[in-house]
Amino acid sequence: MKLASLKSGRDGKLVVVSNDLTRYTDAARVAPTLQAALDDWDNVAPGLLELAQGVETGSVPVERFHEREAASPLPRSYQWADGSAYINHVELVRKARGAEVPSSFYEDPLMYQGGSDSFLGPRDDIVMAADDGWGIDMEGEIAVITGDVPMGVSADEAGAYIRLVMLVNDVSLRGLIPAELAKGFGFFQSKPSSAFSPCAVTPDTLGESWKDGALHLPLIVNYNGEPFGRASAGQDLTFNFHQLIAHAAKTRPLCAGTIIGSGTVSNKLDGGPGKPVAEGGAGYSCIAEIRMIETIYDGAAKTPFMKFGDTVEIKMEDATGKSIFGAIEQKVAKYER
Repeated sequence: MKLASLKSGRDGKLVVVSNDLTRYTDAARVAPTLQAALDDWDNVAPGLLELAQGVETGSVPVERFHEREAASPLPRSYQWADGSAYINHVELVRKARGAEVPSSFYEDPLMYQGGSDSFLGPRDDIVMAADDGWGIDMEGEIAVITGDVPMGVSADEAGAYIRLVMLVNDVSLRGLIPAELAKGFGFFQSKPSSAFSPCAVTPDTLGESWKDGALHLPLIVNYNGEPFGRASAGQDLTFNFHQLIAHAAKTRPLCAGTIIGSGTVSNKLDGGPGKPVAEGGAGYSCIAEIRMIETIYDGAAKTPFMKFGDTVEIKMEDATGKSIFGAIEQKVAKYER
């Protein structure tokens, strides 16, 4: 089952989308918004599934689905907690500045609580007041949306609380991060609004690609129209989503609609940093990673961060080459108040 929120008010209008992403039917008679559906999932999900089946068979009214009309599946959420499941990414960050990775990082996930009051739509511009010195970067990630998760849930139990899976562009301002982290209080200004894929899908829709709390498909990242990243989301994963959820719920319950992110999808190559796509490698899911590799091998970063007019596309395809979630397609634009 694939769900989307068309732009309407603050929380969007929930629709059920066809498997091929071409058609949708209004879900208002079952639930007006995705948050409303998540709040009463056990009672609402059967009705949504019935609509999904009707979309495929033609037994319900449908309209043409245009990804550009979609907001993020949750245009705002009660909680957005982003992990760092791919330790290769952290290793490169540390190595580039000559620091070791603490052993605890391999046993206990890193996670920060991001701003969730305003998410960008998958085709919305990334608007910034400046593009010089802020270090505008994309971060291609996977995310899950949970139901109500009890405090203290174990990793073995956590999978039962995953309701939906989607893609993320976790926009980061690399130039602002060091000074913020140096204060010892975490991210705020350096983590502006993120964007999510047009559709969020139930884990069963992913078939064998969803296994052991992870999505085992390449994450496609194109930058300014050129292949930039093809890292496998199921490879080099230090922590799966079951572990990330258990970590987030260790000392608090998680309410329905909580979004948990994987962190930047990042692959190794023969035990070391990956190569660019143009050189036969899996590439990168963020600009910072290639800059780290340039620093390690060449002594300085060469690849610039994003400027006004630059574009990024993030998507994922099934074994037949068909888009699963729809595409995040964004351009960096000047903020005009």
